[in-house]
This record gives sequence, C-alpha cells and structure tokens, in this order.
Amino acid sequence: MLNTRTFSYRKHLSVGVIALMCVFIFCEYLLYYLVLIQCTWPTLDTHKVDITIAESMTEETPVHAMFIADTHLLGSKNGHWFDKLKREWQMYRAFQTMVTLHKPDIIFILGDLFDEGQWSSSAEFEKYIQRFYSLFSVPKNTHLYVVAGNHDIGFHYVITPYLNQRFVNGLKSPSVRRVSIRGNHFVLINSMALEGDGCFLCRPTEIALNKIAAHLKCAKNTENSCNKDNVISRYSRPIILQHYPMYRESDEICNELDQAPDEIKDIKFRERWECLSKEASEQLLDILNPRLIINGHTHHGCRRIHRKDIFEFTIPSFSWRNKDNPSLLLGVFTPNNYSVSKCYMPVESTQIKIYIISIVCIFIYFIIKCKAKQNRYCLLKFH
Repeated sequence: MLNTRTFSYRKHLSVGVIALMCVFIFCEYLLYYLVLIQCTWPTLDTHKVDITIAESMTEETPVHAMFIADTHLLGSKNGHWFDKLKREWQMYRAFQTMVTLHKPDIIFILGDLFDEGQWSSSAEFEKYIQRFYSLFSVPKNTHLYVVAGNHDIGFHYVITPYLNQRFVNGLKSPSVRRVSIRGNHFVLINSMALEGDGCFLCRPTEIALNKIAAHLKCAKNTENSCNKDNVISRYSRPIILQHYPMYRESDEICNELDQAPDEIKDIKFRERWECLSKEASEQLLDILNPRLIINGHTHHGCRRIHRKDIFEFTIPSFSWRNKDNPSLLLGVFTPNNYSVSKCYMPVESTQIKIYIISIVCIFIYFIIKCKAKQNRYCLLKFH
C-alpha cells in the first residue's frame, strides 16, 4: 500500500510540474502573441492630407514604421545576471513578436540602447553591440536605425571624440542623418549635439541640419538657383527623431496611459538634462518645420503639440525594468499624410499575478489530492 501511495504522490507531483511548465510557456511566450496581436496599424485620415504636396508625389505605398526607446541593456556594473536575463528576454520576445506579427518596413530605436555605454571599455562595448543586434535582429527587408542617448555616449559635458566615434562606427549612427523612404524624410539627431556651444559635435550637427533643411526647401520650391545635386526627388515635411524631448517645464502637461506617476509628474525639467533647451527646440522647429517629433529619455509617455500642427510624442522605456506597462509607437506615413498609434506591451505586474495565482492553484490541487489519498488509505486500513 505504501508503494501505491508513493506512486500516487509522484503522479500528482508530475501533474503539478507539467501544469507549471504550461504556465511558464504561456507567460514567457504565448502571452506576447496574445497581447501584441491586438495592436493594429493606424488608419490614415483623408481629412488630414497636406494639400500642398502634389498628388503625383503621393502614389507610393505607405511606409509602416515602428518606434521604441530606452532599451537600457544592462552592463557589468549595475546589472544582476538574473535581472539582465529577464529584461533582455522580455524585450527580445516583445520585439520579435511585433516584427513577426506586424512586419514593419522600418524600425527606429531612439537612444539609451545601453545602460552603461559611456562607462564601458572597448571590449565591453563590442559585446554590447553584439547583444544589441542579437536581441533586435530584423529580417532582410526591414531597416533598423538608432540614435544616440546619454547612456550610450554620456551627457554633453563628458562626451569625447572617442566615445562618440565608437558609437557612430559600431551602430552606424552619425550625429545627424536623413533617412528617406518613399517620399518620407526621417531626420535622426543626436540630442547631446544640440548644446549650441560650438563644440566638436555641436557645430557639425548644426551645419548638417541646415544642409538638410536647404535640400528640402530646394526640392519643394524647385528654384532655378538650387543646385541640381541638392534636389531630392520628393518633398514632404520631415519627421524628427531624437532622444531628448523638446523643451517643456515638466510632465505635468502629459495625459497618457503610460504617463509618469503622479508623484513625479510636476518635477521641473532641467534644460539639456531632461529635455532640450528652449533655444534649441525653437531652432529645430524653425530650421526643419517638422510635421512630427518622436523621442524618449523620460521613460514615460507624453503627447503635446507645437505651433498648432506639430505633434510631439515621447515614448516610454521599452525595458520592464523602468516601466510596468511599456509601449511603442506605430506609424503609417505617406509624403502628405501620417497617422500614429500606441501599442502596449504585456503588463509585468499582471504577468507576476498569473504566476502567483497559478502556483497557488497547483499547490492547492496537490494538497487536496494527497489528502484525499491519505483519507482513502486510512479508511481501507480501518476496514
């Protein structure tokens, strides 16, 4: 009878282990598909068409773009191995699931790729780059671009030519870059190069921005004075992509599901630290006249409008280490129109609750079955 009881306990224990494995597979794999399949590409609103763009310039297939920020891959100093493993798996699973389900044409990661980039040795930085491209690998027909963040190369006052250049070389990310696809122009900018003090990084950035603006204006006006080499094939107002938000006093103006918690919303931003300076923000608006601005850095979501028709979206950190409910931005673009919408990732606290409830239920099941077997054994013994 003892052997029968032992066999019964092992049987119930095996059932519990299998159930726990099923919960693990659901939470760490299937949950991402269940949540992210609910995201959809936004629909273009025909009432928002820019009528100044010629109809002949809008025949291209719309561009589907995905935007994330602040992945903060942990380093050797501040990252515990389990924390690193968990966060990187979450980001890998969410990113690859999005790419598989929604197949974006182009993906932008808006700074702070690494948590300890500025303090890393050359060898550590090379490993960082390898990990990044392993986690955020994309199909051949999908383009991936990044911009620098302060955790990648440091705030303005600590950036050296070496720190800047190794990021530029390793991630193929110059301080200013224009990515043009199907008549849409994305201008990627290193926020730390917008200090306006004429530094080794700032002056070339300013020159490059003015050059891009001249190209766009030349293409729009098709003036005889324009050099033909400077004319790009199509014109549309550009989309600015950078790490820092444009100047704002705080997150108090924000009203999003993924906004900053109430206890920190009204903390004042420091110019050039939590956001661009007011002067740099105005200069960007004057020089490029963008139709949209997308950035990160604060780790929380925000939406605001500049000069009546220029929307700015600040997207939260993509790492669950910094945000319980991360999100990303999906955008559909044509030269004369665009539409964006948020896509929310699985909520980590919900995932933890699923684990806790499942483990408790499995434990209760095991106890009930074992007690039932024990009572049955006692009754047989009595008879």
